Amino acid sequence: MDIRSLLMKDIMIMDLKATTKSEVIDEMVHNYYEHGIIDDEDLYKKDIIKREEEGSTGMGDGIAIPHAHDAAVKKPAVQFARSVAGVDYDSMDGQPAHLFFMIAAPEGGDNTHLQALAALSQVLMNPDVVTALKAADTPDKVQDIFAEAVAKKEAENKAEEEAEKVAANSNSDRPYIVAVTACPNGIAHTYMAEENLKKKAKELGVDIKVETNGSEGIKHRLTADEISRAVGVVIAADKKVEMNRFDGKPLVNKPVKSGIQEPEKLIQQVLDGKAAIYHATGDDSSSSTESDGTVWGNIYKQLMNGISHMLPFVIGGGILMAISFIVEQYMGGAKAPAFIFLNSAGNLAFAFMVPVLAAYIAESIGDTPALMPGFVGGFMASIANASLGGSYHVNFQANSTSPAGFLGGIAAGFIAGYLILGMKKMFAGLPRSVEGMKPMLLYPVFGLLFIALIMYFIVNPIFSTINLWITHFLNGMGTGNLVLLTLVLAGMMSIDMGGPFNKAAYVFASGAFANDPKSTTAAILMAAVMVGGMVPPFATAIGTAFFKNKYTEDERRAGVTNWILGFSFITEGAIPFATADPGRVIPSCIIGSAVSGAIVGAMRIGIPAPHGGFWVSPLATNIWGYFLAVIVGSIVAALIMSFWKKPVNEK
Repeated sequence: MDIRSLLMKDIMIMDLKATTKSEVIDEMVHNYYEHGIIDDEDLYKKDIIKREEEGSTGMGDGIAIPHAHDAAVKKPAVQFARSVAGVDYDSMDGQPAHLFFMIAAPEGGDNTHLQALAALSQVLMNPDVVTALKAADTPDKVQDIFAEAVAKKEAENKAEEEAEKVAANSNSDRPYIVAVTACPNGIAHTYMAEENLKKKAKELGVDIKVETNGSEGIKHRLTADEISRAVGVVIAADKKVEMNRFDGKPLVNKPVKSGIQEPEKLIQQVLDGKAAIYHATGDDSSSSTESDGTVWGNIYKQLMNGISHMLPFVIGGGILMAISFIVEQYMGGAKAPAFIFLNSAGNLAFAFMVPVLAAYIAESIGDTPALMPGFVGGFMASIANASLGGSYHVNFQANSTSPAGFLGGIAAGFIAGYLILGMKKMFAGLPRSVEGMKPMLLYPVFGLLFIALIMYFIVNPIFSTINLWITHFLNGMGTGNLVLLTLVLAGMMSIDMGGPFNKAAYVFASGAFANDPKSTTAAILMAAVMVGGMVPPFATAIGTAFFKNKYTEDERRAGVTNWILGFSFITEGAIPFATADPGRVIPSCIIGSAVSGAIVGAMRIGIPAPHGGFWVSPLATNIWGYFLAVIVGSIVAALIMSFWKKPVNEK
C-alpha cells in the first residue's frame, strides 16, 4: 500500500489550533469524524485516551503518534497535523510536540495497511525526515517527503534482511544479538523500538536481528539457531512474548519505551555481561516486561488482575440476586419458582467470586502453574467447611464458623503466586530430561499440598477472626461514623474515576457485601460507592446542559452521552472532562460525590446490588433518598465546576 493513500491530503491539519494535549486529541478526532474516517467519535476518542493512559505516545524529538485500533474506524488512515508553536504532549523527552500522526486502524480486514503503518513508524526515526516535515507547509510536500522516505526505507530493509541472513550464518567476530519488540497495540512503538535498536547496533559494530510482535502478527521470527548463536537477548515489550526459547541466555527485559529511548544502554548491558541469565520454567509461559515500578505498584497490578476477573461474577451474580429479591417481595414470596431460580443462579456466581479473585492474583504472579493453587486457596477462604461424602466433613477455618472471606482470598492469591515462583527457583536445577514433569506433576501436586497446609494452619485462622471483627464493627457502627465512612468512600470514587482510589473504594464496599450480602451496613456501603461513581458523569451532563458557554462543542456532545452513563453507574464518562481540566473538574466531583455519600449514610440508604446505577433503584431501601443523594451531589459538583470554569472561546 502506498503511504500516500493513508496520509490523505484532505484530512491534514497544517496549522493546528490546539494548545493542550486534550485539545489536540479533540481537534484531530473530530476532524476524522467530519471526513468519515470514523463513525463513532466517542468510541474512538475513548480508545485514544485509553492508549495515552497506558503510556504517552509523545515519542520525543517533537513527534507524537496517538493511535487506536477499534470498531469505530471505517477505513485505515494517518492524519498529519502540525503545530508551529508546539504543544506539551507529555513526551518522553519532556519537549513540546510539533508533528502529530493520529493513526486510525480498523478491526480485522486486510493487514496491508498495518505494513504501511509500520513503515511510517520506522521513517519517523530518521531526523532528516522530521526536519523536512517541520518545514513542510503544504499537504503535497508532506506526501512527497513520506513517499520518498518510505521507498528508501523499504530498500534499506531488504538490504538489512540479506545482511542479517549472512550475519546469522557467518563466523564473524562481531557480536550477534537477538531482540524482540512489542507494544499493546502493535502499531507504532513496536517498530520504532525495532528501528532504534537496529540503528544503535550498527553504530556499535553489533549484528542484530529484531523480531516484532505487532498488529500484523510476528514478523522476522527468531529461529532456534539464531537464538543459540546470539550472545544475548534484548526484550523491549509491553505485552507478553514467548520466553521459554531464551532459556539459559543472558537477557535484558524492559518496556518498549526503553527500546526507543535508550537502545544503546540495552545493547551495552548484554555486551558488558551485565544481563541476567534467563531460566525458563518449562510451563510454556510467556512473560511481559519486568516492572520498573515500586513494590506497591506491582502489588496493585496483581490485585487488579484478580479484581478485573472477579467483577463479572460480582456484578452478574449480585444483580440476579437483587432481582430475585424483587420477585420475592412482589411476585410470590420465597417459594416462587422465579425467585428460587434467580437467587440460586446469583448465589452460584457469588460462590466463584473469591476463588476467581485468588486464582487470577496468583496467575499474575506465577503464571499458569499458580492458577490451580490460587483457585483452591480462594475456595478454602470462602467456605467454613466442606463435605467429603458420607459423614465426613473438613472444617477449613480451624474450628471457626466464619470463612476467611474476601481478605483471606486476597491473601491466598498472593501466597499461591509467590509459592509457585519459589518452586520454580527450587526446581530450576533439575535435569532437562524431567523438564516436562514440572507443569504436569510437580507444580500441581506440591502447589496444592503447600497452599492447603498454609490456608488451614495460618491464613484461615487469622483471617476468619479478622473477617468476624470487621463484620461486627461495620454492623455496630453508629450514624456519625457511618456518615463519615460513606462520605470518604463516595469521595474516593471521584478522585481518579476508575483508577486506584476508585477501585480501592469499590473493592472495600464489594468485599463487605461479598462477606455478608444480607447485611444492612454492606448494602449502605454499596449505595455510597454507587452514588459516588454516578455523580461525575451526571455533573458534567448538567454542566454542559445549563452552562453551555463554559464547555466546548465536543464537551457538550459528550455531556449528552453522560446522562446515560451516569444513569448506569459508569464513572469513566467524566474522564475526558477531568483530563482536559483536572484542576477544576476533579475537586468539584470529589465534593459532590462526598455530599452524596454523606446523604446515603445519614439516611441509611442501602442497595443490595454491586452495580447498576438507577437501573437497580427499585431495590433501594429508600428509593427517593437514593435519587435525592445522586441529584444533590451532582448539582453541587456541576455548580462548583461550572462557576469555577472560564468561558470558552471556540473561535
